[in-house]
Amino acid sequence: MGKALIVYASRSGETKRIADLMGEGIRIQGSEASVVNVTDVKKVEDLEGFDAYVFGSATYHGEMMQGMKTMLFLAEKTGLEGKVGGSFGAYGWSGEAPGRIFDTMKNVLKMDMVSGPLMLKSALLGGGTEMAQGYGKDIAKKL
Repeated sequence: MGKALIVYASRSGETKRIADLMGEGIRIQGSEASVVNVTDVKKVEDLEGFDAYVFGSATYHGEMMQGMKTMLFLAEKTGLEGKVGGSFGAYGWSGEAPGRIFDTMKNVLKMDMVSGPLMLKSALLGGGTEMAQGYGKDIAKKL
């Protein structure tokens, strides 16, 4: 049984809702999942001890939230190479954040990523709940 850490940066609560649903998907597959607000990740030790990492941020003015940017610099010092990874985020208009997080995890952190970032306008619209849980299941299966 693997352990996954889901770290989110949310403005309106939608990205947090997606993170919680992904955590459910991971748990349904029999793995452990911890869902943490990016503001609670303050040092390298906060990121250690997990087999999979899923990072997500709302897109705000075409960018990921500043807290997620800062946390990704911290993650670079954690030694996540080869670990299972995924990215996600909620957006209103443009939705660039999940893709930028995904690219950073894949190309800079050298993580073993699931296929593509999860991008949802809302977990409550158009099958969003199932998609978020499914993404979590995909993370757990890759463990």
